Amino acid sequence: MPWYVYLLRLDGGQIYVGLTSDLERRRYEHRSGNGCATTAESKCAEMIHVEEFKDREGASKRERQLKRWSRAKKLALAEGRMEQLHHLAKSRD
Repeated sequence: MPWYVYLLRLDGGQIYVGLTSDLERRRYEHRSGNGCATTAESKCAEMIHVEEFKDREGASKRERQLKRWSRAKKLALAEGRMEQLHHLAKSRD
């Protein structure tokens, strides 16, 4: 069964990072206000990025990595701006 890591852009501009094995169910939960406290308070504006993994372990590692990223890096990833993403990664060194 595949696992997914996803990014949501919330109404206030915040980027939420999540993990699920059922993307459609999770999307519905976030939209209905039952996904988590963060998305219940600030309704999900849109799912902006999804990555698929073969197991939960791989997805969990990626989720932890993305949660440590800056908002700018998350947006660069979601928008496919790989050159900017590499630049942002190097600027932290």
